[in-house]
Amino acid sequence: MSDAIEINGTIVPPKTRQRIELPVARLPTQTMLSLPVTVVNGRENGPKLWLSAALHGDEINGVEIIRQVLQRISPETLVGTAIAVPIVNVFGFIEQSRYLPDRRDLNRCFPGSPRGSLASRLAHLFMQEIVSRSTHGIDLHTASYPRTNLPQIRANLDDRETYRCAEAFGAPVAIHSTMRDGSLRQAASHLGIPILLYEAGETLRFDRRAIQIGVTGILRVMKCLGMYAGEVPDPPPISVVQTTQWIRSPRGGILHLEIELGQTVEKKQRIGVIVDPFGEKTVKILSPEAGLIIGCTQNPLVNQGDGIVHLALSPS
Repeated sequence: MSDAIEINGTIVPPKTRQRIELPVARLPTQTMLSLPVTVVNGRENGPKLWLSAALHGDEINGVEIIRQVLQRISPETLVGTAIAVPIVNVFGFIEQSRYLPDRRDLNRCFPGSPRGSLASRLAHLFMQEIVSRSTHGIDLHTASYPRTNLPQIRANLDDRETYRCAEAFGAPVAIHSTMRDGSLRQAASHLGIPILLYEAGETLRFDRRAIQIGVTGILRVMKCLGMYAGEVPDPPPISVVQTTQWIRSPRGGILHLEIELGQTVEKKQRIGVIVDPFGEKTVKILSPEAGLIIGCTQNPLVNQGDGIVHLALSPS
């Protein structure tokens, strides 16, 4: 029999699924806004995996991924504990915005402080009540507006346990990525907790393929950790990327891309053109290196220097 788990004073017994509301702050209307958490405490002790999404409030693919994962797991058969927080930035989610009301990026405010800004307090609450009670984590994201991303894992692949989880997830690409100051991934890593960051799709849109890959990937990780015994397809061989590069617009104008996400390109291959509205000027865009297209802009209106294509470089 597994042990009970306590979150914010609420005790969740073994073989139990329970919804918990963590009070965050009062709105100017004095309505209390809470962080919704679903805890699935299994039949036996095991890993404690947290799942989080909508750290940026307009990144909604992960919300649906977590919903579908929760439908697939049962406290009667689960080994260990799943702690699911489908909407971390509840303020941004309501406003369909990446940011908090004070325009701070929550993913630059970890580990937070109980006496800091609203973002800092929310980050602190999440670290204290969710991350500190976990042994592993998966954080779900999309590209920021107006870009879209090929489904990909970003993680410290030099860490053996993190690599094992990334391999089990089975995303099309796994990128060895350094930590960003103030990020959830950095804060969790400082506690010695292996964490995967899954990036797929675009803001404020459901991408069915990205969601399916995310759901299957999480279940694979849970099976790899010995938490989940259900049927799940074996992961494809992992494709590890060490270096990525943004291709930037050489001038302002109207962009016509000639490539797609997941496409492999050669060095100096034409990937698009920039034209002016009057048909007087056309500029070719060539790939500076060989690689795989893992992200691109969705907006054809570009300024000089805008990042238009994200390229995972092929090994030299």
